[in-house]
Amino acid sequence: MPITRINHFSAADGKEEQLQTFLCSLVPYITSCKGNLTCEVLRQQDGDNKFVVIEQWQSVEAHQQSLANFPTDEMQAAMALFGAPPSGAAYQKVAPV
Repeated sequence: MPITRINHFSAADGKEEQLQTFLCSLVPYITSCKGNLTCEVLRQQDGDNKFVVIEQWQSVEAHQQSLANFPTDEMQAAMALFGAPPSGAAYQKVAPV
């Protein structure tokens, strides 16, 4: 079943542009993963240090496989860019009531 993954990120003080660059650099990796449908990075209009990455996947398993294959050293290097721990969740479309 298709899912939409919404991930929230906050940049550390003075690291906004670096975090934006890092998040945008993830898009080619994510979109090349088997089962990915789309991926985009958004920056909050009135919160300069807030970002979301919205990913659509064919299944939860496809998303999990992409995480398992991602280089951990790249993610570890990015940890200094975060002002708070990233958060996220998977969502499914619902039928109108």
